[in-house]
Parts: sequence; C-alpha cells; structure tokens
Amino acid sequence: MKLKIADIVKITAGKDRGKTGKVQKVDPRLMRVLVEGVNKYKKHVKARGQGKPGGIVDRERALPMGNVALICPTCKQITRVGYKMETSGGKTRICRKCKANI
Repeated sequence: MKLKIADIVKITAGKDRGKTGKVQKVDPRLMRVLVEGVNKYKKHVKARGQGKPGGIVDRERALPMGNVALICPTCKQITRVGYKMETSGGKTRICRKCKANI
C-alpha cells in the first residue's frame, strides 16, 4: 500500500471530487481508504439503552484506493508515490515530482 495513516489526500473521482482530507484508516485487503470528512452518509440508529440515544448519525465510508491521490507535503501537489532503496536495506517513499521524502 502506497498510502499510510495521516497522509493528506485529494479525492479525484465521485461526489466529493476536489476535496482533501487526512487518511484515518487503510484496508489493504479491500484496497480502500477512509478519509476524514469525505464520503459521508446518514445512518438511522436505534436507541441502545440510557446512555446511547437513537437518531440520524453522519458516518463516513471508505473510498476505493484509485479515487484518491496523495498530496506531497513538500511541493503541495498531487503526486504518485515512488520508492527509494536505502543503503541500510530499507525503502522510503518519495514524491515523483519533487523527489522529496514523504
């Protein structure tokens, strides 16, 4: 997965196209990401006892990975993610446009 939690992404397709948000959750098995404040829907919730009243609640759904693009923290543009091998054996993510570490 090229996206990680706390990355800033821009929505490229769907009803929320053009909005930006922070990644809250990543599901690599389903190739979906949950972005804060995007893809909201209303859910009718039944009351569950004294402390949990019922009502209509706004929830967020996960988006497909292909509908979001990473925003580089250095150049502030949407970019693809590349990898750079380190001499110690690890790899780091880099911006494909400005070649900075993400």
